[in-house]
Amino acid sequence: MSEKQSDTKNESRLSFGIRGMTCASCVRRVEEQLSRTPGVDFVSVNLATERGFVTGSPELTMEAVDQSVREAGYSIDTEPPGKDIAEFRFRLARANLFRALLITLPVTLLMILHMSEIHVPGMPWIEVASGLVLWAFPGRGTLRSAWIALVHRHTNMDSLVVMGSAAAWATALMNGLGTPVLSFGSLATMLPALHLTGRYVESRLRRRAAAAIHDLMALQPDEVDLVHESVTVRVPADSVKPGSLIRVRSGERIPLDGTVDSGRGLVGEAMVSGEPTPVPKQKGDAVISGTILQSGSLQIAVTRVGADTFLSRMIRLVEEAQSSKVPIQALADRITLVFIPVVTACALVAGAVWFGAYSHLQPLLRKAATWLPWVVWDAGAASTAIFAIVATLVIACPCALGLATPMALTAGSGAAAQRGLIIRNGEAIQMSQEMDALLLDKTGTLTRGHPHVVDNTLSVEMIAVAAALERHSNHPLAEAVTRYAESIHAPVLSEVEKISETAGRGISGHLHGSRFYLGRPEKAGDYPDWLRAGYTVMELRRDGRVEGGLAAADSLREDSADSVARFRKEGIRVIMVTGDHEAAAQTVAEAAGIDEVFAGLSPEDKVNIVHRLQRNGLRVGMVGDGLNDAAALKTADVGIAVGEGTDLAMESADMVIVRGGLSRVADAVDISRITFRAIRQNLFWAFLYNLLAIPLAMAALLHPLMAEAAMFFSSANVVWNASRIPGKVKRSLSA
Repeated sequence: MSEKQSDTKNESRLSFGIRGMTCASCVRRVEEQLSRTPGVDFVSVNLATERGFVTGSPELTMEAVDQSVREAGYSIDTEPPGKDIAEFRFRLARANLFRALLITLPVTLLMILHMSEIHVPGMPWIEVASGLVLWAFPGRGTLRSAWIALVHRHTNMDSLVVMGSAAAWATALMNGLGTPVLSFGSLATMLPALHLTGRYVESRLRRRAAAAIHDLMALQPDEVDLVHESVTVRVPADSVKPGSLIRVRSGERIPLDGTVDSGRGLVGEAMVSGEPTPVPKQKGDAVISGTILQSGSLQIAVTRVGADTFLSRMIRLVEEAQSSKVPIQALADRITLVFIPVVTACALVAGAVWFGAYSHLQPLLRKAATWLPWVVWDAGAASTAIFAIVATLVIACPCALGLATPMALTAGSGAAAQRGLIIRNGEAIQMSQEMDALLLDKTGTLTRGHPHVVDNTLSVEMIAVAAALERHSNHPLAEAVTRYAESIHAPVLSEVEKISETAGRGISGHLHGSRFYLGRPEKAGDYPDWLRAGYTVMELRRDGRVEGGLAAADSLREDSADSVARFRKEGIRVIMVTGDHEAAAQTVAEAAGIDEVFAGLSPEDKVNIVHRLQRNGLRVGMVGDGLNDAAALKTADVGIAVGEGTDLAMESADMVIVRGGLSRVADAVDISRITFRAIRQNLFWAFLYNLLAIPLAMAALLHPLMAEAAMFFSSANVVWNASRIPGKVKRSLSA
């Protein structure tokens, strides 16, 4: 896991599928190869979703990534993880399992009869033939994966399965040729069949993970009604350019981001805001792709297309989230890097010891057989050695270890997405549940972010000037000023020149030969009544001389006070950090139940507060939505952006609130704790399973079939534990 990226505006960000990975060793191999690709700065590969994500220089191309993945022995899939692909893989896994069972079950029945002293003529050759058929058809994918690993000079989980099965198959061949060894040939079909059962279970969860993105993609209409020379033409959505006019009728989904050019309607924005009540839209109002026009008719001027639309960005964020990791996974990755070679060596050592010292160790084996009925104590040196080798190879498959973290992370990020919260990287999962202090911006975070002008001391002409300046800003207060100017029919002035905006301070520009500035007052005390009322004050100055001011009010979000109480209950220190005036900040803080307030801050001041808390040993979270929050979001251990905020804030954050307010951040803390608890449980049981089972297998006290069954149930336990996360989240958040 790399550190946070320092710059997201001038970098290449590529997400892609990877075909052929089977375990954590495969993931490690791909990551190492990609990290050596020129221009790559960050690599993350997720086994559970079979997705990779890289960032790097603008010159980094998918062709270079494809070449590196191929050099590692795998192939990429540039298509989004849609439901069709996941469904195909699920059906293939199910078909392979069905075919494997058709071969394995009869052989298992014959083996039971053989062990019951009902000998079947030619049993070794039946085992040899069934093993060949199974590997030639349902098991050929596993065989191919092991071969690719061998060709590229590394090992993976399939390598262990193939080696164990091959060793068992060889005993059947040797027995059939008259060599005095016990035949474990039935295991040559049982082992891969159980392995394919595990593949089937994994594919079910992967299909579920892919559904999250598929559901988002389903919100994007493929075609739109383009208005061209007063004629409506049906065209593909990806052919529309910014500035084009499109028409949306009642009941249709809005295909692209834009503003209403004409018409009226009610738009259901539940996917964005979480509110079931439709929002009225008229000329000048913004509309978001994926929302539904429930009634009316709108002509929309398109502002964003393709990858820039709100919905496309959300899809990209979910893809990145499902390709990420948590820092704790680094331990598992380091272990799996050497795990398979070490286990292979242990298996060979165990075989050599049993073969060379069988006569000395047999009495111990005979004693063990009195309380472990599956132990074969009189099979001879060669058979016992093979018995130990096969069991050790099979029991040590690191499938559970490789799936422990990504399965839980995928389930947790999916549960968060259903609640309007996109967790962009796995590190945020780990850091959120360790958070000690949470910094909250005021406007758009604690408040609704839709302020409106309630009073002013400016002439209509100066209000027009203020609006002319604010048309060049995307701050919520800028929208309030321009809307107010329109409501009083202030004249629209010509373009302002030499625009300069200072985040957290204000905006300036030249108009009619004068330099105008609109922003924070030099002397806040000049507006005592406004400040006591908790209003945000903006002062207009011309060539340094005060022309007057505007007062804007913004209502507190309904969930802010309850959310602050939840943070405090969790032991998190809550601090407001805002560029607004002290009096206005205190009014909002009191309503929200916040005791610590830092007001009148610049973006640098917010970063300094984050650093100061971090130097005191605290894990710091930051929630904001504006340009002046981006640096603090990047600096904090966990940066959380409100989805309605600026692009820079969203790109700088580790989490994005797509809909809702602070309650989503409180939800994120709960989801992170539930998910990380599952990750710790998965890793604990995966490590414990291997620590206990490998010595037993080397001591020939564990039957190879039991070893494979234990490996399967270990992986199934990881999948089951991860699948419980959404239910736990639902119960926790509804309590």
